[in-house]
Amino acid sequence: MTAPERIGLIAGNGRFPLLVLDAARARGAEVVVAAIKEETFPEIESRGASAVHWMSLGELGLLIETFKREGVTRAVMAGQVRHKQIFSSIRPDWKLAKLLMSLRSRNTDALIGAVASVLAEEGITLVNSTEFLEPLLARPGILTRRKPTDEEAADIAYGRAVARHLAQYDIGQTVVIAGAACVAVEAMEGTDAAILRAGEIMRGLEGTASTLSRALTVVKVAKPNQDMRFDVPVVGLSTIATMRAAGATCLALDAGKTLLLDGDSIIHAADEAAIAIVAGSAA
Repeated sequence: MTAPERIGLIAGNGRFPLLVLDAARARGAEVVVAAIKEETFPEIESRGASAVHWMSLGELGLLIETFKREGVTRAVMAGQVRHKQIFSSIRPDWKLAKLLMSLRSRNTDALIGAVASVLAEEGITLVNSTEFLEPLLARPGILTRRKPTDEEAADIAYGRAVARHLAQYDIGQTVVIAGAACVAVEAMEGTDAAILRAGEIMRGLEGTASTLSRALTVVKVAKPNQDMRFDVPVVGLSTIATMRAAGATCLALDAGKTLLLDGDSIIHAADEAAIAIVAGSAA
């Protein structure tokens, strides 16, 4: 009898790693979790993993030792690690410190890409974070009952151009547009915070003679040559709730590159809020 596959899961925050764990187990895999003390939800302990090992964000050496001891040769990285944690809160061990000193830039792609290379050198292959969740990738087309208005469609086209330009520098993957003007750009604060900031800016214009539309369009794109092993664009029910709070009426995504963490529940929530969601080509 063939032994079940043994998968390592490097778990960040949010529901993403929980979904990966559930999906991997549903395929019969044994999952060994490396849970990040600063990020991972405690709920990970109750999801049936073969083992859960808690470690701090900077303990790269411990991560490698743990996976080797557990017989892990393939691993998935899932869940956000807040950028401010990466650059302000970690106390790197010698292995991570050596890696950090070797980097020419310290953006997300450079840092996590270097970690992936170190893991590969140690015999641990980092696989696509969507490997177990492909049914949750956004399909192309208009996903909601309401399609974008002409004004929203124009904002989507402009927003995609802006977002793709910014994404190549690993600044952020989301922009918020109104009346063909960029109201907010995502940086280290994350998508939801950028959307809320855009809403605050627009509320600050209430009662003024502004030429901007009061409706916000959120555009989230994949990076050029998006590495599907990490930092994959993700939206969930919280994204829709944040859009409602900010007064955003349209969400544009990259088909086949963006995970809808809550599946069809996101579409139902958007329909209830009269928010249009459209997924276009990532080219």
